[in-house]
Amino acid sequence: MFLESECQHLFVETNNIRLHCVTQGEGELVILLHGFPEFWYSWRYQIPVLARHFKVVVPDLRGYNDSDKPESGYDLDTLSADIRGLIDRLGYVKAHVVGHDWGGAIAWHLAQKFPQYLNRLAILNAPHPQRFVQEIASNLDQILRSWYIFAFQIPGIPEWLIQQNLKDFVKAALQGQAVRKGAFSAEETQIYQAALEKPGVVGAALNYYRQLFNSNSWNFGQKTDLVTSPTLVLWGEDDAFLSKKLTEGLDRLIAAPFQLKLVPHCGHWIQQEAPQTVNRELINFLRGY
Repeated sequence: MFLESECQHLFVETNNIRLHCVTQGEGELVILLHGFPEFWYSWRYQIPVLARHFKVVVPDLRGYNDSDKPESGYDLDTLSADIRGLIDRLGYVKAHVVGHDWGGAIAWHLAQKFPQYLNRLAILNAPHPQRFVQEIASNLDQILRSWYIFAFQIPGIPEWLIQQNLKDFVKAALQGQAVRKGAFSAEETQIYQAALEKPGVVGAALNYYRQLFNSNSWNFGQKTDLVTSPTLVLWGEDDAFLSKKLTEGLDRLIAAPFQLKLVPHCGHWIQQEAPQTVNRELINFLRGY
């Protein structure tokens, strides 16, 4: 059971910005990275369970909720530098990094470019950057699933539309796309809505997508750096946004022990739709069982 009163809220200066973080527990460092359109709260079911064994730190990513919202820095290199700085400022040499959705993209990038910062890597419904580029360039099914990414490229209009219809947007994205419909109560969607209502959040969140096609971070045509950290990928099989095909061929991109576990009858919001399964798998993996 999640009790926010047992957590500590703090602000950490990293990479010339301030990240708001929630932390609980002691021991080896575990960093949990959320996705779009969420914030630290998406890990509410994991924080107390992991905190029995680890020091758990969950930042609001750059631009989200109570973290700083600069105009720039939403490319993978800069977002990864935010997390590297966070590890340093917390007094650690390396961390276990767990990422979902955009947080997973950052985690993949960290593991490829800065392996010295990682112990173990856990990915939840987040495609490997190079695999995603391949699929979005050639797979009609994934192109159709990713229609919103193309829509978000238009300046100004998506922010305005989302802000004008924020309640419906949150409900459609979270409740509407969850396979396990009990994952989001009305109260929980209101909490997400309140976080997105804060000035600058929606525009910052969309900037992640606007960096997607002009970012050197995606290594177009370049040799792919292999992931050298032990890696676990958990994937809700019925993700409406990301094709299960994105899980194919990952073993060729990881030069370390690798596990892929598909979670049936589960959508994109895996750590909230199947929290007990995710908690069990993360504990076993991060403790080296």
